[in-house]
Amino acid sequence: RTLAAEKGILFGSALSAGTMEPAYLDILKAECGVIVPENEFKVYVIATQPDRYNFAPGDTIAGFARDNGMKLRGHTLLWNKVEFMPKWLLNIDFGANPAREAERYLRDYIKRVCTHYGDQVFSWDVVNETIDPQTGDIRDTPFTRALGFDCIRIAFEAAREYAPKAQLVYNDYMSWERGNETHRKGVLKLLETLRAKNVPIDGFGIQSHIGNDGHIKEAQHEQWRAFIDAAVGMDYKLLITEFDVNDKDLPTDTAVRDAGVAAAAKDYLDLMFSYKQLDQFLCWGMSDNHSWLQGWTPRADKTPQRPTPYDAQYRPKPLREAIAAALKAAPKR
Repeated sequence: RTLAAEKGILFGSALSAGTMEPAYLDILKAECGVIVPENEFKVYVIATQPDRYNFAPGDTIAGFARDNGMKLRGHTLLWNKVEFMPKWLLNIDFGANPAREAERYLRDYIKRVCTHYGDQVFSWDVVNETIDPQTGDIRDTPFTRALGFDCIRIAFEAAREYAPKAQLVYNDYMSWERGNETHRKGVLKLLETLRAKNVPIDGFGIQSHIGNDGHIKEAQHEQWRAFIDAAVGMDYKLLITEFDVNDKDLPTDTAVRDAGVAAAAKDYLDLMFSYKQLDQFLCWGMSDNHSWLQGWTPRADKTPQRPTPYDAQYRPKPLREAIAAALKAAPKR
């Protein structure tokens, strides 16, 4: 937090309501200036049933941030991806006038969530992962079937109405590694369309799950810089919203693995921090035992992943030092 603040960058982490043991929270209190709920603000937590809203898990995270003087990010109002919508929403019937009813539902949901948390949330991931990485097109969901592109526009307009002071962000996981070219192209097209249609959007959240395809050695530096140049050329602020390093293609040896993770992180962060438009940097968890990657992409050798700045015993790792070094080398915003 301190090193980042010296350069005009806000540093923080995701936090889950199920991982709030004191030793872990002590790390967040010491290191973080901003917290984002890992899952607690998502529709499958808040709205497991129609017209039944559960804010209790999110309130736990919001309370921790407030009690410790941390800023709070919101993630996410519209995760436009069917794999992460509750079953009732996947099967929703918008009736004889689907466009009207889909818009009514979307605006009402965003109103309820934004007004519940009010001005405490200073930055919202309004729309998350709406681009299909295989095609580069907007994903097929109940909302796009009823509204097409307008579901994206409506989400941002509703967020501006009900969270007027918040930064509004589009967030996605396109990567600088080889094989992500179509995804990057599709995201850039979306960003261009949002600007062309005067949609109220302030920032572009780059999740930054390094190596999540298992190929941290195949970074496309030149192509990635051209992609970022195009985004900032459209006057978007930049955020690293979900940083970690997937080590599944690195050797079992801990020292070798940690060195590879740290090197990949430093390479990426040096490039990203060179952009003064980037002023927020959040890790997707601060210790290995609380990383989503343990269950999402387990290693073939069955050893735990080591993707975060601290190990499972809450000891700092080479990745933390790589992050610190990149922050020290970064220009001031």
